[in-house]
Amino acid sequence: MSASPAIRIAVVDDHPLFAQGLELLLPAMSGGRARIVGATADASAAVALVRRCVPDLALVDLHMPPPGGVRAIAAIRRAEPRLRLVAMSGTDRTDLAVEALRAGADGYLPKTSEAEQLMPPLLAVLDGWAVLPVDLLAAVLHPVRTARPAPADLDAEERRLLRLIAAGHSTADIAVELRVSERTVKRLTASLLRKLRVSSRTEAAALAGTTGLLQP
Repeated sequence: MSASPAIRIAVVDDHPLFAQGLELLLPAMSGGRARIVGATADASAAVALVRRCVPDLALVDLHMPPPGGVRAIAAIRRAEPRLRLVAMSGTDRTDLAVEALRAGADGYLPKTSEAEQLMPPLLAVLDGWAVLPVDLLAAVLHPVRTARPAPADLDAEERRLLRLIAAGHSTADIAVELRVSERTVKRLTASLLRKLRVSSRTEAAALAGTTGLLQP
């Protein structure tokens, strides 16, 4: 472990005992590789902290007094785009965790995690991975799968067009199949995308495959 690069970690958390615990335990759990280089209990001071300490990774508690952890993450992301960020929370509020991810967090970990369980996901984040607990991953994916219920009022021609799109046919191929001009195919496709409430042919194909629209 001693030959591995050092990992500099900053902590934005208004619970002093948690930050102090990390300061004591992370070096022990990482064989001296990881260490806390700075901490603040003030979310509004998060950007100043990371600029001063130049960490490789910042841990940000989501439940902090205003401006709060989510805004701290957003501010850090704007100021230091390359810094790796992990949101942490002592509650199971998935909505807040999702907000943190949208604000720029690279991962989320519950503060109830044992110290020895923290290093593998932190190393994964540093390597470029996004880290989420299984239950949060399910909560993140579920809206994607259900947020756009497919309309059931597609007529036969629209379903035929959708099947051709889902099969990967080009605009020119679809024009030949439907015996219309390419311009007409583009117009029909744009209308279909609006009806499906998607922004691309790829999304339309995915929606069709997951909602049964390709069934006769």
